Amino acid sequence: MRDPTRPMAFGLDRGVEIRDHDSHAAEAEALLNESWLSEDDTRRSSLNENDAPQLALASLQDSSDLDNAHLRAQGHEAALQRSFSPLAALGLGFSITNSWVGYLSNFGQNLIYGGPQSVVFGLLVATTVQWTITLGLSEVASTFPSAGGQYHFTYILAPTKHKKFAAFVIGWMTLLGWWVITCSGVSLCAVSVAGMINFWHPSWEAARWQIYLIYLVTIFITAGPLFLSPKSVPKITQATLFLSVSGFVIVFILLLALKKQTRPASFITESGLGTSGWSDGTAWMIGIGNALYAYGGTDGAIHIAEEIPRPGKNIPLAMNLTMCIGFLTAFPMTLALMFGMTDIDAVLNSKLASAEIFYQITQSKGIVTFMQCWVIVVYFMSLTSQWVTAGRMTWAFARDRGIPYSEFFSHVSTSLDFPVRATILSICFCCIYGLLYLASTTAFNSIVTSAVLYLSITYAVPQGIIVSRGRATSLPARAFNLGNLGYICNILSPLLVAVIGTFICFPPELPVTTSNMNYTPVILFGLFIVIMGLWYTRGKKFVGPRIDWELLNLTACK
Repeated sequence: MRDPTRPMAFGLDRGVEIRDHDSHAAEAEALLNESWLSEDDTRRSSLNENDAPQLALASLQDSSDLDNAHLRAQGHEAALQRSFSPLAALGLGFSITNSWVGYLSNFGQNLIYGGPQSVVFGLLVATTVQWTITLGLSEVASTFPSAGGQYHFTYILAPTKHKKFAAFVIGWMTLLGWWVITCSGVSLCAVSVAGMINFWHPSWEAARWQIYLIYLVTIFITAGPLFLSPKSVPKITQATLFLSVSGFVIVFILLLALKKQTRPASFITESGLGTSGWSDGTAWMIGIGNALYAYGGTDGAIHIAEEIPRPGKNIPLAMNLTMCIGFLTAFPMTLALMFGMTDIDAVLNSKLASAEIFYQITQSKGIVTFMQCWVIVVYFMSLTSQWVTAGRMTWAFARDRGIPYSEFFSHVSTSLDFPVRATILSICFCCIYGLLYLASTTAFNSIVTSAVLYLSITYAVPQGIIVSRGRATSLPARAFNLGNLGYICNILSPLLVAVIGTFICFPPELPVTTSNMNYTPVILFGLFIVIMGLWYTRGKKFVGPRIDWELLNLTACK
């Protein structure tokens, strides 16, 4: 048996803490040998002592004990039931991105940037960019599956001197990102409801306080299932997946069957149709950043890693199938809309662009109402998954003492079997943040943009660390191994985020005025100052996971 006082070479260059390693290794070995000893103590003496952990591991291979042992190897005990099936995890992941309905909410901005060309080809480029980033991130998630996600990966991978600071910053960026993106989903529901009313009654325009009231009602409706029937949440995520995909099929067929005319292909490829004032090249790059909204939150499935069996295998599967289904729904829908659109100006000037373009194609208010209501129902049902993700991320960060009152918010309800307090904290944040909509819709939307960019940064940082330290010394055994493709993903991810992030900070139109100014850079800096303030007041209490590399390698991909 290997001397437990000697750290494995794999963790040595990483500066892994080896304090109390004797007791930790003994505990790990006891876990793996439990079933081995219970069957026949005498047979162990006839076998090589080195074979015992491997043989015991084989007996645990089909049980949750193996998953819990893998989690324990990352410094945490199992606190939640593994109630999400692989299909439910896919439902959660896709219901968050929901690419085809997500792109319906903001494709009009790409029409401003570069016309139909930007809408269609911008989405293609955005798919390539986001899938490259998601591939690399899913491999890391396969290696270190934890509800903490990106900050957890950063703490494990970063050099000892910087790991605590880097993980704390990434943790708050992820947390703020998920809180604000959830607010964005809630506001999308509220604006869509008001937009449908305006579609039928053009003279009516919702006041901001009316939007906020719909916003609050949306919060309580969509968060309700978590508290009223928490065991049904995995079924809700599966139902949302079915509702979204079936909705795409129905809407797509209706658009093709009822279209009155078809634009020529030259209309889709024509340049110079943008009205933003930017040059074609610059407008195109800004449009790619806007199209990335169709794939926002691809890390969603990572944050239920402790509630799904075989997370090292099933999480990457859910993340990449989310991208696959997203593209297969968003791209055909985009083509149908652009080829069937008859009046660009009417789409840009409407309160709800998707309803207007549906009407231009079908010429039936009744059918438009049916299709748009289906889209709004998908928006509503998707929010349950966002509450799950935001709550789990808050709970995980509290467990590692990353937020104030961590002991209180790291509590898991024994009756409801989920982190109730952390979820309520996320809900309270969204209620308060929504008040900003009353003061300034520009500020509200700028912070949303900043949060999306924050999440993209958290996807790239762990991969950047892997590049700097080397894949061979950074990543142990894992169920999902990209091999040489991993180098491409890990190198490109930070570069792509840096380039796209720069263009996201550009003003949407020229000339720049106070009304169309992009405040994203200011907000990014402001939020970072807040995070730094939290670091100097709270950072000393933050603790990261203590890794047992021997147990981690044994339980990684058996």
